[in-house]
Formats: sequence, C-alpha cells, structure tokens
Amino acid sequence: MDSALEWHHAKALLAWQVELGADEAICDAPVDRFALERSPPRRTAPAEAHAPDVVRERVEPDAVEVARAAATGAATLAALHEALAAYEHCDLRQGARNTVFADGNPAARVMIVGEAPDRDEDREGRPFVGPAGQMLDRMFAAIGLSRTAEVPDRALYLANVLPWRPPRNRDPEAAEIAMMLPFLQKHVELADPEIVVIMGNIAAQAALGRRGILKLRGRWTEAWGRPAMPMAHPASLLRQPAAKREAWADLLAIRARLEG
Repeated sequence: MDSALEWHHAKALLAWQVELGADEAICDAPVDRFALERSPPRRTAPAEAHAPDVVRERVEPDAVEVARAAATGAATLAALHEALAAYEHCDLRQGARNTVFADGNPAARVMIVGEAPDRDEDREGRPFVGPAGQMLDRMFAAIGLSRTAEVPDRALYLANVLPWRPPRNRDPEAAEIAMMLPFLQKHVELADPEIVVIMGNIAAQAALGRRGILKLRGRWTEAWGRPAMPMAHPASLLRQPAAKREAWADLLAIRARLEG
C-alpha cells in the first residue's frame, strides 16, 4: 500500500517538474565541470580508410607523344631500330612476324620511302622484296642505283612508313600513320639523304599530307627538309604496266638531279 502511494506521489512530482519546464535529469548535488579531467581526444582512422573505394579511370598515354619521345632519344639508326621494335602502342605489331626497318646502304644519296610491308616483306623482315621489290631493283638499276652498292653515289636506302604489316594488307589507318611519323622523320634525319623518293599513296600521305600519287608524281616537292620525288609504287606498276612510261620519266628526273 505504502509503495503504491510512493509511486503515485513520485509520478505526480515528475509531472509537476515537467510542467515547470524540467527536460533532463540532474544529480542531487551540482557538478563542477571545470574540475573534471579532460579525456584525450578520440582517435579515428584517416578519412581515406573509411571512404568508399574510388574507381579511377585509367588514362592511356598519348601514343604519338610516346613515339616522339622514343624517336627523339635515338642518336643512331641502330638505336632507332631498337626503339621502334620496343614500341608497344601500335596493335599492328601483334600480328606481324618481323619489324621491317630498312634495307640497303644508309649512306646512300637516295632514300626510298614505301608504304607498309606486304606478306613477303613481313616474312623476310626487309622492305621492297618479292615481285614489287624485284621491279624496284630493275627500275633503279636502269639509272645506275642499287641497294647492294657500297659506294653512296650508286646506292639506295629503303624504308617504309610502317614497319609492321597490316592485316590482309589493308591500308594503314590515320592513327597508325601518326604513331609512326616521329620514327620515320627521325629515320630520314639520321640517314640524311640528298633525295627522298616517295612511293605510293600511303607514303605521300605521311610525307606530304596528301594522297593522289598519280597527280603528285613527276613534280619535285619537299619532304622533311629535302628534295622529294613522288612516284607510283612498284606494286601498282605491276598491275598497270602502262604507267611504267611515267615512272621512267621520274627516274630520269632523279638521275638528272643527282648529276647536278
């Protein structure tokens, strides 16, 4: 009975306190907060540890800039060959047997720039072999030049815009040509020929920024700071024998230029 009265009495007192505005429980005696020991700050893990994992998008390197840096660092033709063979940003290398770098005499006065390796070139690892290469050798032999000559005045130096064969001999894409341009420019710079012969549309696009070799051929222009003669590719001459007459005129112009 007494406990029941005490409970109702306590409830009435609590209701009275709430009505007066009391909203929290307090101790019987006041507490001096300034006299309490200050607890050390709670240590928390770095924010990064609790933050959700951020998926960062992978940034691919600029393939042309990588090629430019690699080519610029090559001080010799051998070093350029190594840099080109180590270049990993052109997918064409995945399906190629060899890196087709060059053939002939690097000291030659005439450097021929072709397009891209075909099956024969890819297999042998040299530019201008097979039927097209045999045609080229006969063409330049007619004006006294050969890839096997040791004397620079009678020698040829041969290279391609691309060192790897495109699948099914398709035309190289613009991005593939752009990747190889720094290597080609450095190649011409290191070989330092007096005359550059630009053979075919792909070579014309790389050297001159234009296609239409049948319109460009036969007229002297400039490529990489050197006199350049655009010519039809020997492979196209095999398909169109009637064009050999114009090719002969181009060869005579090259011989006249060499003879000064």
